[in-house]
Amino acid sequence: MTDDELRQIANEVRKGVLTGVHAAKSGHPGGSLGAADIMTYLYFEEMNVNPADPRWADRDRFVLSKGHCAPGLYAVLAEKGFFAKEELATLRHIGSILQGHPNMNDTPGVDMSTGSLGQGISAAVGMALAARQWGQDYRTYALVGDGESEEGQVWEAAMFAGNQKLDNLCVVVDHNGLQIDGPVDEVNDPMPLADKFRAFKFHVIEVADGNDMAQLRAAFAEARATKGAPTAIIAETVKGKGVSFMENQVGWHGKAPNDEQFEQGMVELAANDAKEA
Repeated sequence: MTDDELRQIANEVRKGVLTGVHAAKSGHPGGSLGAADIMTYLYFEEMNVNPADPRWADRDRFVLSKGHCAPGLYAVLAEKGFFAKEELATLRHIGSILQGHPNMNDTPGVDMSTGSLGQGISAAVGMALAARQWGQDYRTYALVGDGESEEGQVWEAAMFAGNQKLDNLCVVVDHNGLQIDGPVDEVNDPMPLADKFRAFKFHVIEVADGNDMAQLRAAFAEARATKGAPTAIIAETVKGKGVSFMENQVGWHGKAPNDEQFEQGMVELAANDAKEA
């Protein structure tokens, strides 16, 4: 796909995020909107997956370690065809296949149940190790938050992955600089992330604009070509990307838009459609 086509899909994903969180009257729009480009690139360009067979043994794996950004993952999965887009409006409703955090038992396309921060990357490391042990060619991708990187388990997993030289593992850090309690550098600053991953024997790629498809394309190509070490992509993103009043606003970490805000957001995203056209 071209970068323009991927941007158009990411814009539809953002509409899906707003639709779900507004319908649920709860959820996490900020991080979901900010990571929409990364997840769109993964599912529509980078990863080998089959919506008709979500449990296909040879598929690439994706673990949303920052599981609260489930609205973004669900919107991508719906765009890819794992389930009907109409399901997005059932987010967090009783009986829905789309709950507040990813559940691999209920949601087609979800490879790991996540939510407790720090644990998803450990599961991804296990998946990558299993592929090597079983002689399988699939790759594993994990999306980790910068605030999540304050968790010690992230670095235990990184230490193991680096020592095992798991070059079929790609960890993407969604570095938007904000977490639920405020700016990351004021809560419990985990910087410098790039140096930390290098210390744990990762190949590190720093992406200045993680919302830019061309930069993501180059980063994932470099990651795929890297042998003998796992890769960490540190991607600078804008929390709330695409909706002006949500961008870089920590208050939109875990708050649903009201009717007026939802309409304004959807109008802005529709305007983005016109720009892409």
